[in-house]
Amino acid sequence: MERRWRILGGCGLIAGIFLFVQLGALALVQPFESAGYQAVEDPSDPTNSLMYIGAILVATAVMLLAFRYDVDQLIRGLIVFSAAWLSLYVFQVLVPPVFTYAGLNVGAVLLALGLGTALLVYPEWYVIDSAGAVMGAAAAGLFGISFGVLPALVLLTVLAVYDAISVYGTEHMLTLASGVMDLRVPVVLVIPMTLSYSYLDATTPNPTAEDETSDDSAAANDDTEATTGTGEADESDDVHADPLERDALFIGLGDAIIPSILVASAAFFASSDVLSVFGVPLPALTAMVGSYVGLTILLWMVLKGRAHAGLPLLNGGTIAGYIVGALAAGISLVDALGLGPYL
Repeated sequence: MERRWRILGGCGLIAGIFLFVQLGALALVQPFESAGYQAVEDPSDPTNSLMYIGAILVATAVMLLAFRYDVDQLIRGLIVFSAAWLSLYVFQVLVPPVFTYAGLNVGAVLLALGLGTALLVYPEWYVIDSAGAVMGAAAAGLFGISFGVLPALVLLTVLAVYDAISVYGTEHMLTLASGVMDLRVPVVLVIPMTLSYSYLDATTPNPTAEDETSDDSAAANDDTEATTGTGEADESDDVHADPLERDALFIGLGDAIIPSILVASAAFFASSDVLSVFGVPLPALTAMVGSYVGLTILLWMVLKGRAHAGLPLLNGGTIAGYIVGALAAGISLVDALGLGPYL
């Protein structure tokens, strides 16, 4: 019974981080837009998604080559820099500019530098998860204001297919996961099952394993893609260990970010007359609900002890939830899909 409560607590923490990313993205879209952070001139252009997907493929290839030729510390440095850079976007709109230098908010810069330093010096699980949550909210908010609903739907659909192929087909995402987890960076959320758990002292699980060993059942992903899995931090010789016997769960940060892009986009680009609940447009709210339906099914699957692609379920649930909410709000299917200008 105690094991089950530990697993439920871990799943609850995962859901909590997902919720933080989604609510954070919703809270940041307007400040980001006001600050001029929108990255494209025409957010409704679906080719924006294709450019981003191309960037993902290039980044994946670069990371795989880096792990192959033992220059993975360079990747670690780039990810830590990205974490500090993304957090700076958040801190610049949240921290009052009491002190400025050369046009920079000194308080925001110091907080971002502190986050990056903490990741370099002491990447314990709570440091990684905190940084990952801030990164996730920032990334989802930035893409949410830069991708209209149609580009967001294209992005989620293509990445869900790509994730399934890269996990179940080519399996290169599992190879990438194996390398990334050793770096101890906020690309993977680490969910401890015991109060005494330390990610710094733990043995990194191997997500490429085929059997359900307690130390080999795990998966992770980079911060733009979404392979999800669970794993145990210390080694065991039990080939068929109970999947509830584990010290930590692992889930890729991208699994929280990618579905949240549609949530943020649906809220930001919603018409002012769309029905809102608690200040959130109904399609965005139901997209959130759909993402949790997908997350629940995903966690049930991975707790059986092997890695699974996260985005097919997460993105599928988010898209389905969005469409249901849009139709319930009186939006036609054509307009909900953003196809009006093309028909």
